[in-house]
Amino acid sequence: MSTAASPKPTAAELDLLRILWRHGPCSARQAHEALRLDRPEISEANVLRQLQLMHGKGLLTRDEGQRPHVYAAAQAQDKLQSQLLKDMAFKLFGGSGKALIMAALRTQVSAQERDEIAQLLQQGEHGDKPGKGRRS
Repeated sequence: MSTAASPKPTAAELDLLRILWRHGPCSARQAHEALRLDRPEISEANVLRQLQLMHGKGLLTRDEGQRPHVYAAAQAQDKLQSQLLKDMAFKLFGGSGKALIMAALRTQVSAQERDEIAQLLQQGEHGDKPGKGRRS
């Protein structure tokens, strides 16, 4: 891609990206079978069309040497998530990571998850390695 900013996936595109990240490269039929579990109303033709559009936007790569074509995410999950998170922090919180985290802690994090986060932060203060002594 020649543009500096990468394309931002829609909610439907993120559904397909999650499938590709979880299962690896897939044909349209394989992606449809995986997506049908959450969206039984979607047709294979719609999945194929969405994959083609995502390829055109640069969100996917396509192996045309195989039949059927095999699609894969163009970016690793953590890279795209980081990029989208930075964009969200900038747009919604004036670039403040602290404001973003505070909003997430208030609205998206359970009490158990808060305890785990506090434990990780405390371990970091003491120089412990993450995961050491961590309870599941």
